[in-house]
Amino acid sequence: MAPARPPAARLAALIVAMFALGVALPAGTASAAPPTGLRAAAPDSDEEGGTPALRAQLEAASKGYLDAKRALDTSVQRQKQLATQLKTIEVEIEQRNGKVGEIAEVAYRTGRLGAMSALLNSNTPEGFMDRAAALDAVAANEDRVLRDLLNSKDKANRTRVGLDGEINEQRKQVAVMAKRKEQAERALTVATAPKPQTTADTGSNRGTSSANATAAPRNSDGSWPSESCSVNDPTPASGCITPRTLHALNQAKAAGFTRYVSCHRPSGSGEHPKGRACDFAAQKGGFGGDATGGDKTYGNNLAAYFIRNADRLAVLYVIWYRQIWLPSSGWKSYSGAHGTPSTDHTNHVHLSVY
Repeated sequence: MAPARPPAARLAALIVAMFALGVALPAGTASAAPPTGLRAAAPDSDEEGGTPALRAQLEAASKGYLDAKRALDTSVQRQKQLATQLKTIEVEIEQRNGKVGEIAEVAYRTGRLGAMSALLNSNTPEGFMDRAAALDAVAANEDRVLRDLLNSKDKANRTRVGLDGEINEQRKQVAVMAKRKEQAERALTVATAPKPQTTADTGSNRGTSSANATAAPRNSDGSWPSESCSVNDPTPASGCITPRTLHALNQAKAAGFTRYVSCHRPSGSGEHPKGRACDFAAQKGGFGGDATGGDKTYGNNLAAYFIRNADRLAVLYVIWYRQIWLPSSGWKSYSGAHGTPSTDHTNHVHLSVY
């Protein structure tokens, strides 16, 4: 005869059997999930309510958009520098044209003395040497003035070519940004089931924030350095996160958003397993039901904080209360496949960083 199982084991087996038979648990029965955990995902989705395909599309679209925007910003700055440089060169050309004009006018009024004639008209050896030196000086000065003018014109031509190149670069990056915007919105349209509009879908999740985050470190060209899941996750989720994720987490805490947070998650798709995402609970006790009242305001303001500091914190997207904010498109409707507070993000703000 098999040994009798302890009461706890028998209760666990009974709960498993009831789930298998589709029997509802009595009110008050303990759930296997902790009160601060997100609901487990269905096989075709993840804990965030989306699908692996949607996550991949959103990541690629937002990364591509941010890369193109940085290239555009760099090109615009370079264009400004070239335009300033061209104005300086044009002033130089104007001045040097004047000097060449003066030389031409003097030559027209006085006539040119040939070198040999000037030297033969010298009455003394000293005069001969003086005239020879004067002729050399005049020739050198005229040569320098003409050479400076030609160099300035050459610089101006090269600068104009550079300006044309920057304008073409900007057109290219604007086109890339438009394609990435379309990619993200198309992925959302395909993945998000149509639902009736509610107040949550029409702007009631807009918060306020005046806090400025300290910018995360960038490369010298303004791009974001590649980072791995290399630092310890300080949240109860444990695991690892990237330095940039830790920076965003610490900046949010410094701004006063100190409620329960969970970052790394070994399962599912998207940025959590890569250490590039965190879920910020709207309620003090963790991830509960739909946030209301002051809890909803807390979530609104936290989402607004991340959006205000999106460029400083390398934000890929923010999800909150049935909406997703993208750098390319702003707020868009977002509904999880299961319609729960976790998948609809009505109990937590999701942050993904580059």
